Amino acid sequence: MKKTSSSKSRSNESEDMLSEYDFDYSKAKPNRFAGRISKERLVVLLDPEVSQVFTTPESVNTVLRALVAALPKSAKRKAKDK
Repeated sequence: MKKTSSSKSRSNESEDMLSEYDFDYSKAKPNRFAGRISKERLVVLLDPEVSQVFTTPESVNTVLRALVAALPKSAKRKAKDK
Protein backbone atom coordinates (compact mmCIF):
# COMPACT_ATOMS: atom_id res chain seq x y z
CA MET A 1 0.00 0.00 0.00
CA LYS A 2 1.47 3.31 -1.06
CA LYS A 3 1.45 6.22 1.37
CA THR A 4 0.50 9.66 0.11
CA SER A 5 1.72 12.90 1.57
CA SER A 6 -0.72 15.00 3.58
CA SER A 7 -0.32 17.99 1.25
CA LYS A 8 -1.51 15.95 -1.74
CA SER A 9 -4.56 14.60 0.06
CA ARG A 10 -5.53 18.06 1.31
CA SER A 11 -5.43 19.54 -2.16
CA ASN A 12 -7.63 16.70 -3.46
CA GLU A 13 -10.16 17.28 -0.68
CA SER A 14 -10.63 20.93 -1.58
CA GLU A 15 -11.09 20.01 -5.24
CA ASP A 16 -13.67 17.35 -4.34
CA MET A 17 -15.78 19.68 -2.20
CA LEU A 18 -18.67 21.42 -3.90
CA SER A 19 -19.74 24.91 -2.89
CA GLU A 20 -23.27 23.63 -2.19
CA TYR A 21 -24.93 20.24 -1.66
CA ASP A 22 -28.57 19.28 -2.10
CA PHE A 23 -29.55 16.57 0.42
CA ASP A 24 -32.65 14.42 -0.06
CA TYR A 25 -34.18 14.39 3.44
CA SER A 26 -37.10 12.22 2.29
CA LYS A 27 -34.72 9.25 2.67
CA ALA A 28 -33.69 10.23 6.21
CA LYS A 29 -34.06 7.65 8.99
CA PRO A 30 -34.65 8.20 12.71
CA ASN A 31 -31.57 8.20 14.93
CA ARG A 32 -31.18 4.57 16.01
CA PHE A 33 -28.94 5.59 18.92
CA ALA A 34 -31.36 8.10 20.44
CA GLY A 35 -33.03 5.47 22.63
CA ARG A 36 -29.78 4.55 24.34
CA ILE A 37 -29.75 7.71 26.46
CA SER A 38 -32.25 7.36 29.28
CA LYS A 39 -34.85 10.08 29.85
CA GLU A 40 -33.39 10.86 33.30
CA ARG A 41 -30.00 11.85 31.84
CA LEU A 42 -29.08 15.31 30.71
CA VAL A 43 -26.49 15.93 28.03
CA VAL A 44 -24.27 18.96 28.70
CA LEU A 45 -21.66 20.47 26.42
CA LEU A 46 -18.39 21.41 28.08
CA ASP A 47 -16.11 24.17 26.92
CA PRO A 48 -12.89 22.87 25.34
CA GLU A 49 -10.66 23.94 28.24
CA VAL A 50 -12.96 22.21 30.74
CA SER A 51 -13.14 19.02 28.68
CA GLN A 52 -9.34 18.83 28.65
CA VAL A 53 -9.37 18.58 32.47
CA PHE A 54 -12.47 16.38 32.88
CA THR A 55 -12.07 13.72 30.23
CA THR A 56 -14.67 11.20 31.44
CA PRO A 57 -18.28 11.45 32.61
CA GLU A 58 -17.22 9.90 35.91
CA SER A 59 -14.71 12.69 36.61
CA VAL A 60 -17.32 15.37 35.92
CA ASN A 61 -19.89 13.64 38.13
CA THR A 62 -17.39 13.19 40.97
CA VAL A 63 -16.56 16.90 41.05
CA LEU A 64 -20.19 17.97 40.76
CA ARG A 65 -21.26 15.60 43.57
CA ALA A 66 -18.51 17.03 45.80
CA LEU A 67 -19.72 20.54 44.99
CA VAL A 68 -23.33 19.62 45.82
CA ALA A 69 -22.21 18.06 49.11
CA ALA A 70 -20.36 21.29 50.00
CA LEU A 71 -23.40 23.51 49.36
CA PRO A 72 -25.40 24.74 52.34
CA LYS A 73 -28.68 22.87 52.91
CA SER A 74 -30.74 25.95 52.00
CA ALA A 75 -29.14 26.10 48.53
CA LYS A 76 -29.89 22.39 48.00
CA ARG A 77 -33.55 22.88 48.93
CA LYS A 78 -33.88 25.80 46.48
CA ALA A 79 -32.36 23.70 43.70
CA LYS A 80 -34.82 20.83 44.37
CA ASP A 81 -37.80 23.20 44.25
CA LYS A 82 -36.98 24.34 40.70
